[in-house]
Amino acid sequence: MNKTAALHTAFAGSRVLITGGAGFIGSSLARRLCDLGAEITVVDSLIPEYGGNLRNLHEVAGRVRLNIADVRDEHSMNYLVQGQDYLFNLAGQTSHMDSMRDPYTDLEINCRSQLSILEACRKHNTAIKVVYASTRQIYGKPDYLPVDERHLLHPTDVNGINKMAGEWYHILYNNVYGISACALRLTNTYGPRMRVKDARQTFLGIWIKRVIDGEPVQVWGDGLQIRDFTYVDDCVEALLLAAKEPGAAGQVFNLGSDETINLRDLAALLIELNGAGRFEIIPYPADRKPIDIGDYYGDYRRIQGRLGWTPQVRLRDGLARTLAFYRENREYYW
Repeated sequence: MNKTAALHTAFAGSRVLITGGAGFIGSSLARRLCDLGAEITVVDSLIPEYGGNLRNLHEVAGRVRLNIADVRDEHSMNYLVQGQDYLFNLAGQTSHMDSMRDPYTDLEINCRSQLSILEACRKHNTAIKVVYASTRQIYGKPDYLPVDERHLLHPTDVNGINKMAGEWYHILYNNVYGISACALRLTNTYGPRMRVKDARQTFLGIWIKRVIDGEPVQVWGDGLQIRDFTYVDDCVEALLLAAKEPGAAGQVFNLGSDETINLRDLAALLIELNGAGRFEIIPYPADRKPIDIGDYYGDYRRIQGRLGWTPQVRLRDGLARTLAFYRENREYYW
């Protein structure tokens, strides 16, 4: 059976809950699950700072159930997890700077809420399969490259510490209570429907907005920092494979790419694909420099070996698709 047929077998007719489902990755996952025949409930607080956007669900309106609720509301989560086969736990506060300015809110969303969600599963649905969206940020400044899952965790900001705790709660509940849970450590996910009006989700979002608006892209530092990127469709595929495969339970997996690029070259590529624009190298803002992680790219051999995942979309193609999407849909995202 090929991969698509296997996913259809796993998800057709299944009941799926997506927290953060009106956000960038959650809405992309919802659309894919609709194609696979799943019954989908999307949960999103739609708080403006956190990335939920009803436009993201425009194409699947009427095919998904939308529940406007906050994952911090234990009563809502106790109800929503009941009867679900899968939970894709994508709700979170993603801004590193917001986490430093307001650490308590980050703690509530990325740490305490994760515990509440898992408690809801323990009390009301121990058969559910959970996939948690973690982040490469928990590694902090790498000791070696590429970074594999054995690398020590030493986050550089409050967001990284709380995401690390959220991830570990999932693995703990898998190990102690038998709630099937795993975590994917995402790295610079990008693509259509990402947040572009500011840098709360990723710096690449604001770069795309600026290049389309004819404003200079600002590259901080010397621009030689190396990164890897995951196109959103590849990220969605990884989430689905992790949910489907029983052997993923209790595991953490890096996502990654065969392509690495420094930020100066990334800005140049974006401008080339846009057909116009310029970038400027500027010093790091004082509040950003202490939490910068330097170079990062991930080793994804574990998820490749165990789940058969490999990235399919080349950076050039993914950026071109993303630019085309925002040129057509800027009124909904600016």
